Amino acid sequence: MALPWKTIDRFATEDEGDLELRQRGKGDFLITVGPQILMNSKAQRSEIALGELGCQHLKNHPNPQVLVGGLGMAITLRAVLDTLPASAEVVVAELNHKILEWCKGPLAELTDGAANDPRVTVEIADVAALIRKAPAESFDAIVLDLYRGPHPKTDRVGDPIYGSRAIQRARAALKPGGVFAVWGENPDAGFEGRLAAAGFKVRCERPGKGGYRHAVWVAQKS
Repeated sequence: MALPWKTIDRFATEDEGDLELRQRGKGDFLITVGPQILMNSKAQRSEIALGELGCQHLKNHPNPQVLVGGLGMAITLRAVLDTLPASAEVVVAELNHKILEWCKGPLAELTDGAANDPRVTVEIADVAALIRKAPAESFDAIVLDLYRGPHPKTDRVGDPIYGSRAIQRARAALKPGGVFAVWGENPDAGFEGRLAAAGFKVRCERPGKGGYRHAVWVAQKS
């Protein structure tokens, strides 16, 4: 019989309801908001694939600059750091300070202290705003691990993260050959088309071999 979940911390958000960190055994965590499960520490394969695929072209880069959108449990960040050299600089945009507190506290052992890595700077900010403010050709990779990925309702031009204008801003913020890697719950042909129309060479990966498989888009600036 599975152990019951215990809420070890809770934080009231303005729009979504209570944000909770739950645990039921060593290394077994959930983050929920209201009635929705945001992430589960036992379901990591697409997050790990996202970090690896987004940064694998930078393994031998002398000084890669990477932007990660969304901290979560820092699973993607851990994969990013494990792929990058020691000389890398990684900026993480996270909306909620409580998530950062958890990643530096009860979740730290889960990712070998990824949020405390000296290569990492965490900004409590909207990743869309950081991309919009970034000078041209700032990053070698932009990796988005947000709890809502692209879907048919994000197909409008002005969607702040997945719309065509946002994609153009992400492309402008990337250096030549840079990669825009995005996590999603399911494949989305519209998003893939917008990436291609913006001048990216794009493919959609489905990590894993069974069960529910998320989508990871890898779009390279040509």
